[in-house]
Amino acid sequence: QVQLVESGGRLVQAGDSLRLACAASGRTFSTYAMAWFRQAPGKEREIVGGIMWNTGGTFSADSVKGRFTISRDKAQNTVYLQMNSLKPEDTAIYYCAATGRFGIPLMSKGSYNYWGQGTQVTVSS
Repeated sequence: QVQLVESGGRLVQAGDSLRLACAASGRTFSTYAMAWFRQAPGKEREIVGGIMWNTGGTFSADSVKGRFTISRDKAQNTVYLQMNSLKPEDTAIYYCAATGRFGIPLMSKGSYNYWGQGTQVTVSS
């Protein structure tokens, strides 16, 4: 089992920056990839991006490329989501997810078997 706890969500203004953190505990040695998803009211949960735990390679949704960056600190078992130039449409609950499975589509929420409780990000105009 892997436990994930997100932090850092809050109310910000459009154009601001914000960094979210996801602390992992438990059987973290089995982690293959970690990702950030978000879900706005009335919408499907969608991928923001993720990172390969061992190599540090990243992937992200087109909607956030150039604005959001994902990184990880292996020693702290923590993944970060740096969000710059925030827009009102970025308002959502942001979830951290992890998977130990290989050869799965990393952009799909169905590929992840561990989830955090989410942290609310609200961007006002």
